[in-house]
Amino acid sequence: MNQCASGSESSTATSQYIGVRKRKYGRWVTEIREPGKKTRIWLGSYDTPEMAAVAYDVAALHLKGADNARLNFPEFVGRFPKPASNSPDDIRQAAQQAAAMQVEIIGSGGGAVVPERVELSASQIQAINEAPLDSPKMSMEVASVGESSANYEGTQVVEELDEMDPYSYTIWD
Repeated sequence: MNQCASGSESSTATSQYIGVRKRKYGRWVTEIREPGKKTRIWLGSYDTPEMAAVAYDVAALHLKGADNARLNFPEFVGRFPKPASNSPDDIRQAAQQAAAMQVEIIGSGGGAVVPERVELSASQIQAINEAPLDSPKMSMEVASVGESSANYEGTQVVEELDEMDPYSYTIWD
């Protein structure tokens, strides 16, 4: 549980993103102060911190400009929708539109799993295809992949894979 600067427990948690906080019931919310005023523009309540962060970025970029805005995703500025005017309603609408498009704008959130590339020799691929998935032999082959693949130069493995007929070595036979 995040704590306030004073050290006491807070009813809201902070986020790694600028302008985003988590409500005690689990939703992520964002708002932004209008420059030169004491008022804030409510940008919405969202399911993920990334959605709220994108919404904040749209409003910050519009209100403060590209040079002065502190953004969560500065690399995606060109993809953000632009508010039709300076009215709080138009800014809120563009922010909510960006949040709805968050996956298209920045990809899946921070928890995205990126597959790791594992290079196998032709004999390892053949052993995998020949052994049933639940056999001890298969377990031994899979366990040795990390050790034996380190012995191959990357180019050698690629050359071996290039020489193979892609239709003769499938795991679905």
